[in-house]
Amino acid sequence: MDWIKLTQMEQLQEIKQQSFAQPQVIFKHSTCCSISSVALNRLERTEKPAGIDFYYLDLIANRNISNAVAETFQVYHESPQILLIKNGECIYDESHSGINIDDIVQEAFSAN
Repeated sequence: MDWIKLTQMEQLQEIKQQSFAQPQVIFKHSTCCSISSVALNRLERTEKPAGIDFYYLDLIANRNISNAVAETFQVYHESPQILLIKNGECIYDESHSGINIDDIVQEAFSAN
């Protein structure tokens, strides 16, 4: 997986704007949670799907950004968590063992 690190608050607006051109995914990872590490490892073992940008957010180091993600995209905070942003909105989110690359790709390219 080819991650873009989400470390600056300004990136949230960029993600929102870029989501009108192509789907954007944010993976919220807790570096001190074994379930989050399992989810990250599953994603790491997959090849990055074409046409989607994948952002990695270390929510322990960037708690303020994690909180802003929840507020900006109107989702309840969970960890680990995947958010799929399309046309400026979160159209799909999943957490824990529900994080699955095939579901993310299917949702990213479905007509909605």
